[in-house]
Amino acid sequence: MPRPKRDDSKITHSSGNVFADLGFSEPEATVHRMRSELMIEIEKMIQARHLTQTDAAKILQVSQSRISDLRRGKVEKFSLDMLVTFASRMGRSVLMKVA
Repeated sequence: MPRPKRDDSKITHSSGNVFADLGFSEPEATVHRMRSELMIEIEKMIQARHLTQTDAAKILQVSQSRISDLRRGKVEKFSLDMLVTFASRMGRSVLMKVA
């Protein structure tokens, strides 16, 4: 007779911010989340316009390797200022809300 499998898994509920869950302080986690959300939106803009990394780099006035960093989600390589500038160069604005 087969022995029943033992389930040692533990479910940890998210705080709603993966960066806080990873141990970043609340202020750091908030900034990381904002940067990652902006990066995702900028990537969507690039995809919607069917831009190559080279074309996106020209529009955003950065090197192609910076676009590669953006696409790979390297949050630590981009400031909020730079990401807001990218959105502006793509013809979009960024609105901020303090809650």
